[in-house]
Amino acid sequence: MEALAIGSAPPRSGLAVPTRYSHLRRPRTLAATAAARRPLAAAHMDAAAAAGGRPSPAPARCTRAETEPELGEVVTSSHAAVEADAAGATEQGGNGSPVADAAAAAGASIEGVDGIRIRRRPVTGPSVHYVGPFQFRLENEGNTPRNILEKIVWDKDAEVSQMKERRPLYMLKGPLEAAPPARDFVGALKASYGQTGLPALIAEVKKASPSRGVLREDFDPVQIAQAYEKNGAACLSVLTDEKYFQGSFNNLEAIRNAGVQCPLLCKEFIVDAWQLYYARSKGADAVLLIAAVLPDLDIKYMLKICKILGMAALVEVHDEREMDRVLGIDGVQLIGINNRNLETFEVDISNTKKLLEGERGQMIAQKDIIVVGESGLFTPDHISFVQNAGVKAVLVGESLIKQEDPGKAIAGLFGKDISKAGAA
Repeated sequence: MEALAIGSAPPRSGLAVPTRYSHLRRPRTLAATAAARRPLAAAHMDAAAAAGGRPSPAPARCTRAETEPELGEVVTSSHAAVEADAAGATEQGGNGSPVADAAAAAGASIEGVDGIRIRRRPVTGPSVHYVGPFQFRLENEGNTPRNILEKIVWDKDAEVSQMKERRPLYMLKGPLEAAPPARDFVGALKASYGQTGLPALIAEVKKASPSRGVLREDFDPVQIAQAYEKNGAACLSVLTDEKYFQGSFNNLEAIRNAGVQCPLLCKEFIVDAWQLYYARSKGADAVLLIAAVLPDLDIKYMLKICKILGMAALVEVHDEREMDRVLGIDGVQLIGINNRNLETFEVDISNTKKLLEGERGQMIAQKDIIVVGESGLFTPDHISFVQNAGVKAVLVGESLIKQEDPGKAIAGLFGKDISKAGAA
């Protein structure tokens, strides 16, 4: 990982005042990088040795340095550099140190510590091995994905590692400064709800899915986005995963550059803080954070980065346990309830009502959190059901994109014209 030099001391006389992205600097020397990398890389091995066992793989999380770096000190983790910046911009919430370090040293899984359900990478390493010119496969529970989401996350982890090698964090400084200003995603949802009295629509630009295959052959992301906006969408969700959803960041950029005014959610599987910077550099106004994939500390950490970048974060939950975790995190403005079961992939919209009953619903109201309904929404009755449960926005893709005219399909979904022209 590339080294980054950051400074936490105030500006000195005669020196330029740091800019918003001044912590994204090119590494100084390879020697300094190697010297700084050794203690961090060896930390997990040393801890495991002290526990009397074999060293276990470092947990897949976004850790930060234990101490804030002084001016000019080299930090090997791009996340550590951002965390130092985030700490100065936002008060640290909850437990501010990596909670899994001790458990990881003893060989405990992150799932057991943080309650996440998706392993971030194969526990026992890859299943494919090479001996000379020969390839063979050894599959076991530790290197075989338990469901499609876990498979996607494992592939995404490898993909992001390659992307970071090609474009280290310091190389994103220019694109970030050149990116168009972030639009108010949360404000757009509130305005739409206030105008129509119906859940605000986040319409999804989505060509395919791993379970349904190609949803639309004649797929023009810009035309679809413009049709959504014309027919009442408050915001848009743009799939950027290529392997499983046939999306791309080119689609996101094209929609932003085409003059579409709706704020854009980058619908990506976030496993690394680098992705937040990359999404913002491509014009994203919001990102998706999946609680089943990210430990609490990572969510807190990424929320701070989003705040610095001016982006909103839609934190997605699937069940009561994930909802309780997210409600315990400060700074959450949007919670998405996905009605799809991660184990069976069955969809049940009553899941939304179950997660919003009782004390959870009261806490959401007290914190002024907007709840977004996701999956299984195809009819006006479905929209009415989740609205009565407490939802103020919905994210809908398949039921719109498969229609001959995705824009006009919005009126069919809500049972009325929700566009500005219709309201007038």
